[in-house]
Amino acid sequence: MREGGCMHAKDILIDGYNRIQEEVHAAVEGLGPDDLIARPSPDANSIAWLIWHLTRVQDDHIADAFDLDQVWLTQDFQKTFGLDLPRHDTGYGHTAAKVAKVRVDSGDLLTGYYDAVHEQTLQALRGTTAADLERIVDERWDPPVSLGVRLVSVLSDDLQHVGQAAYVRGLLAGS
Repeated sequence: MREGGCMHAKDILIDGYNRIQEEVHAAVEGLGPDDLIARPSPDANSIAWLIWHLTRVQDDHIADAFDLDQVWLTQDFQKTFGLDLPRHDTGYGHTAAKVAKVRVDSGDLLTGYYDAVHEQTLQALRGTTAADLERIVDERWDPPVSLGVRLVSVLSDDLQHVGQAAYVRGLLAGS
């Protein structure tokens, strides 16, 4: 916080990412393996896949934007999850068959991975200045993507996916 109580942009981003963490935990809390991989229809995503995917995207994009190593690889989550998927797979464009490959024994594995990515995200955000948010991190788009835009994009994507996981959880509770 600045003097006078005004928030820095990074404080708003930190608050947003903290909300994702709360919702990730709420989405998987108390669910067993069968509920985590349940799918409302054969082409729908499971809670396990949604949480894994949003975490992989955050891990991939934050690491890239801040020139960090991915938690997935450096903290051996790729080995711990033991998924039959390429090392750098984030779930983007997954078919129903690939969604089915994301299976976990407990929600603790999903939240453990998310919490580790969240901590790396917060560490990166805490050192961010207003000028850093203007830095271009991806030239493949027109216009090029700034750090601030990338951070908001990941935040938006994660909130959408965790909302989908909460929806699937609600469907499971109603059945």
